Formats: sequence, C-alpha cells, structure tokens
Amino acid sequence: MLSIIQAAGWPIWPLILCSILALAFAIERFVQLQSRRVLGAQLVDEAIGVSRESVPPPDMVRQLELHSALGEVLAAGWRAINANPRCSPEEMRAAMEAAGRQVAHRLERYLPALATIASAAPLLGLLGTVIGMIEIFGSQAPAGSLSGGNPAQLAHGISVALYNTAFGLIVAIPALILWRYFRARVDGYVLELELAAERFARHLEPLCPGRAADTGAGR
Repeated sequence: MLSIIQAAGWPIWPLILCSILALAFAIERFVQLQSRRVLGAQLVDEAIGVSRESVPPPDMVRQLELHSALGEVLAAGWRAINANPRCSPEEMRAAMEAAGRQVAHRLERYLPALATIASAAPLLGLLGTVIGMIEIFGSQAPAGSLSGGNPAQLAHGISVALYNTAFGLIVAIPALILWRYFRARVDGYVLELELAAERFARHLEPLCPGRAADTGAGR
C-alpha cells in the first residue's frame, strides 16, 4: 500500500484525507442515527400516559428531553405549557415545531460534508490524472519522440495518472452510497418525528391553559 501511495505522488494525499474524513463521518452517523437515539421505543405512548391529567413537573420534562431526539420534541410541548400560564395550542405547536427543526438539523449533521467528498473525490482524482499527464509530456525530449524521453519519468507520470484516477473513484463511490443511505434514513426519521409530534400535540391541546380561556371568551 505504501508503495502505491509513493508511486501515485503528492496528488493522492488529498484523496487519503478525504477517505479518512468520509470514514469518520460514516462511523459517527452510524452511531448517532441508531433508532434508540432518535425515536425510542413506545415513547409517545408513555408520554401521553404520564400527561393524561396534567403536564408533568420540570424534572420529568428534562428527563424526557434527554431520552432521545423525539423526546426533545415532545418535551418542548410540555415545557411551553409549563412556562406560559396562558399558552395556546398554537404556541405549544410552534414550540414543538422549533424543537423539531433543531432535531432535524442535528440529524443531518455531516451529511453535506459526506456529499461534498463524494463529489470532490473524482475531481481530485482527475487532478492527479492531469498532473500525471503533465509529467509524462514533461519527460519527453525536445524532439517530442517517446523513445527520446526519460523512461523512468514517463513510467512515474503514468502511475500518477492511473493511481489517482482509481483512488478517486474508490473514495467517491462508497461516500456516495453512504450519503444516500444516511439521507434516506434521516428522511424516514423526520417523517416519523412529524407524525409522532402531531399525535402528541393533539393530546396536549386540551391541557393548554390558553385553550380554556379562549373557549370561555367565545361563550
């Protein structure tokens, strides 16, 4: 492997850096996008059962928030009702939507970087190919005949061109596959978060103090 890196020349080092970053991003996303970290098991049912009569105290709200990403969204609804004595259903939903946007942004962490690596790696490989071709032409004699050139320089230029092209594709293809996989996984999580948050918001609406006041005013 070391001999290949040496033969490929300096243009391969940016590709090696990209491969290391892509691997680090992939491992981090595999860990953070586990279902138990995002959704949790039966969390909505448990939260609804706890708050059938009233909203739990702040310590239980904090416990729910730390449970998972979904717990953070659900806890935002509880916190909005506890913090505002006249909280309306619209304000409660707005708080949950804001928490949901923050969670969605966090789920997408490093995905743009992974997509950038998938797009840039072939270009970096192409750059190495161009540099190798420049070395090939630079190794030729002024007369321009291949036989009059430097054979060692010619072989080195060819190796630089081929190794960088291949390595660029080796980095780009897995990065692209991983980005599409994580992108689809995040989209699925976001949809499940939205459905769970909507269900929980409908449950909390009767507990909003502002709803009772609005109903009394309407009468």
